[in-house]
Amino acid sequence: MGITDTIYVIEKESMKESILHSLDGRIKLILLTFIIIYAVFSTQIIVLIALEAYLILLIYLSNISFKTALLRVLILLPFSIFIIAFQPFVHPGDIIYQLPFGINITYQGLIFGALLFSRIIVTLTSVILLSSISPMQEVVQSFRKLGMPRDFSMILSLMIRFIYLFYDELKKITNAQTARNFNIFNKKTAYSWRLKQLGFTIMMMFLRSYERGENIYLSMLSRGYSDKSKLYYNLNKKIGTPEYIFIGMTLLIVIILQFLAIFFFPQLGLLGAHIT
Repeated sequence: MGITDTIYVIEKESMKESILHSLDGRIKLILLTFIIIYAVFSTQIIVLIALEAYLILLIYLSNISFKTALLRVLILLPFSIFIIAFQPFVHPGDIIYQLPFGINITYQGLIFGALLFSRIIVTLTSVILLSSISPMQEVVQSFRKLGMPRDFSMILSLMIRFIYLFYDELKKITNAQTARNFNIFNKKTAYSWRLKQLGFTIMMMFLRSYERGENIYLSMLSRGYSDKSKLYYNLNKKIGTPEYIFIGMTLLIVIILQFLAIFFFPQLGLLGAHIT
């Protein structure tokens, strides 16, 4: 699945119909952000496992493909693995294995790496869930309703619209190159020549993006756009019973987890131990 296809799959997932899809965007944004913050400050692995189980339940209720969600987590995870991999070597504690050049692997480092990995999984799942149940434009509208400055929300809204245009142009260029049997990874051609063609591709992307941006800006001006223009968003949607249920359920789960984390989880050994 290419990058362009991935973007359209994400948007297609966010347009499905489910209990979570129909919720007010502000509630989804606030509560999933709250889960991320709680996960970041949690010091017990079992708490993070419980939060991940809750997020998986929400994914099931929102009728999102588990396969698609898992693939998106795996795509984003390598960016964090690099940080996690260093923890056993840099975190002080009891040495369990010695390597040459004075490099040591510590028990506390391994445990802290596991905690960090759990936090990242919960965070990525929350972000993926939010993007899967809320169209990108709804997220922008939610930020605007929560007080984001008008100029920032306008820039963010236009940026989201340009993502699809940008990848459409990229797709056209790559299709044209493929039709001419060009492959950037083909080792039968000289590396310098391939690098030169890649530079031409990037330059063409900038030129086409600039040209498309100018056309869109002129179109906006012809329709009355100015620096005083306001971003439209739906003011009629109100917070109802489903939103209150979602709020109550999320807060109740966090409160129960915090209660168990203080009085019960420490008795479960490593999973319930406070890791710092």
